[in-house]
Amino acid sequence: MKLLNQSLTYLSVSILAIITIWAVIFYFNMLKEIKSSIDEGLENYKRLIIENAQEDATILTKKYFDESFFTIKKISKKQALPFKDKFYDTILYMQDADDQEPEAEPVRMLITSFKMNGQYYELKVANSMVEEDDLIEELLFDIIWLYVSLIIGIIIINNIILKKLWKPFYHLLGQLKDFRLGAGKTLPHTNTKTKEFLDLQQAVNALLQHTTDTYEQQKQFIGNASHELQTPLAISRNKLELLIEKGNLQHEQAQSIAEVMDIIERLVRLNKSLLLLTKIENKQFLEKQTILINEIVKKNVQNLGEFAAFKNINITIEETTDLLVFMDIALANVLISNLIRNAIFHNISHGIVSIKINNEQVEICNTGNHQKLTKELIFTRFYKPQNSSNGTGLGLAIVKAISKVYGINVSYSFNKTLHCFKLEFPRK
Repeated sequence: MKLLNQSLTYLSVSILAIITIWAVIFYFNMLKEIKSSIDEGLENYKRLIIENAQEDATILTKKYFDESFFTIKKISKKQALPFKDKFYDTILYMQDADDQEPEAEPVRMLITSFKMNGQYYELKVANSMVEEDDLIEELLFDIIWLYVSLIIGIIIINNIILKKLWKPFYHLLGQLKDFRLGAGKTLPHTNTKTKEFLDLQQAVNALLQHTTDTYEQQKQFIGNASHELQTPLAISRNKLELLIEKGNLQHEQAQSIAEVMDIIERLVRLNKSLLLLTKIENKQFLEKQTILINEIVKKNVQNLGEFAAFKNINITIEETTDLLVFMDIALANVLISNLIRNAIFHNISHGIVSIKINNEQVEICNTGNHQKLTKELIFTRFYKPQNSSNGTGLGLAIVKAISKVYGINVSYSFNKTLHCFKLEFPRK
């Protein structure tokens, strides 16, 4: 969720909470004021009724509520003496001119007592609250409209004012997304007078400059290390080959030299694999182009044909359609080559390698050891299954590293006698 939408969500919830609390407090205060005003009117009405009763005794015989909204009944002295004025809300059935039958209406009631001509009376005075209920209902609608107006106002402010204020930030963020180490781009810059954004730009550029310097030093180190390691290994191998060509060695000596050459060859492959892995993780392969995976598969099968024939391995390729991907061609070749090489070298004599290609994935299955490989370790560096001493243990780690760079899902499964590796390329 975008920052602007998040701020809108928080503001909406906060305003809803504030308005709700304010509305509840306002409602009860308003209700208290209304009832206080009604109670004051009932007090005045009570005094007026008592004064009129002194002049007109027939008022003392009024037993039911009508338009005058009061009743009087005679009570004993024992009942009257502890009597205190009491205000409460109740319901009275009243019938207006437009009503066909009496309807229940909310009223405010005062019950009091008074003494007149030596007799005690109970007086009930009522006042309708219909208009007050309408007032409260109207107030509730006004509060809802106030909340809706505030939310609309905040949305407009977010889309016009805040978006303008945050424009330098998003401009800087866009440049950071496009920034690539080693691509030769200038450091991100945005025109703004906001101190926080200027501080952010300064901090980010300092970090990027440090990272770029470190990256360039690492590239230089990798190049130097490659040269310094490859050269002595090549010289050692050449000298051993010359020693064998002289032909005056005993069988045991020749065998020892061959073993040393085999070790040197493994060191050369290991050095190349480690350098390649480092370059991949440093994203030094950025020359993307559209590649037909089918051709790369066929080319690698052809290149490894002699090894497969030596072990009498049958390789089949099943193509449903062409698989086009957008990536570095060298890495695509390494990706496919490692999996096919792995399927041949770790196969059994007279085994099979089955390759299936469709428009989204490549699956390479091979016969081999009847023991399932460990999924959690198979793509880690220097992992070798039990009883396996061939290879550098980096081939599948390189496959995983390349897949991670291009968002390719690589997985392993074991089905009866077949070890299967599947590459699922991201959809275009």
